[in-house]
Parts: sequence; C-alpha cells; structure tokens
Amino acid sequence: MSLARDMDLLRQVPLLSEFPEEQLRLLAFSAENVNYRDGEVLFIAGERADGGLVVATGAISLEGEGEGGSGEVLDTFGPGSLIGETALLVETRRPARAVASGATEVIRIRRALFKRMLQEFPDIARRLFEARAEAFRVTAGALSRVGAVLEQIERENTEFRADRRRADQERDEDQQ
Repeated sequence: MSLARDMDLLRQVPLLSEFPEEQLRLLAFSAENVNYRDGEVLFIAGERADGGLVVATGAISLEGEGEGGSGEVLDTFGPGSLIGETALLVETRRPARAVASGATEVIRIRRALFKRMLQEFPDIARRLFEARAEAFRVTAGALSRVGAVLEQIERENTEFRADRRRADQERDEDQQ
C-alpha cells in the first residue's frame, strides 16, 4: 500500500482519528504492512500480543474453541478495523485465534512504536487518555445497569425459590 492509502486507512480507526497529519504520516511510515493468504493464522489464543493490526484489505475472523476443537467464529473484521487496541497500550495476550478470510493485508503497529509516539507527542497521549477515560465511563455505566438487572433477577429468583419451597411443603403436608 502507498503511504497516502495507509494514512487514509489509519484515519478511519477511531483510536487514531485524532492524530495530527504529521504524526499519522509518521505512524503509517513506521508501521509494517503484512500480507496473509486465505485461511492463514495470524495469531492464536493465549499468544503474547505485541501490538495491534489494522485490516487494510480482506477480512480477519476471530475464532474461539468450538466443539471438537473446531473454531467457532466470534467476530469478523474488515478494512479499517483495529484488532488488538489494548495491546497497543499494555502487555496482554490474544483472547482468540485470528484467521485471514481471503487474501488479507494488515498494517501492524507494534506497541513499542505506539508508545514511542505517545512519548514524543504528549498531546496525542492526552487525547488518547481522555478518549479511553470516556470509554471507561460509558462501560462502567453500562455495567452498573447490568448489575442492577442482575440484582433484580436474583431477588425474583429468591422469591420464586421461597414460593416453591412453601408449595412443596404444603403439598407434602396434604399428602400426609
């Protein structure tokens, strides 16, 4: 891919969309373009992640363990998708196996490169921090709502079990 095409693609990634033109050019220039054949495995579940991958062409399927060891497709990512966002920032392991669906090209951004960019351009780091903090707030809010629903289900479940116990006791008493 050309530098201009890589920059256009990286600009589509929400995490990178706020990068100024100069820094986006540097990132596109320093990243690595890698091609995969249909069915080729990019990484396996549990493997140490050294950065993120932006899908340039083709698609990548993330697969979990299915019955009999076959891969169950969890999600599929097309051009402009970033796989491994967390791995750009911290050490982590791959949560699933990634397989190329058709001829696929990715832009590999290693964590060391991304961290160096954040160190050299603190304004990018600040924007990224603010965006991640907002995403965290949204996630925390959603989890809070899920927690409230789970508590309600637990209360209803407890009431149901108590009613069931009483009904069973009454039935047992009637049978005696």
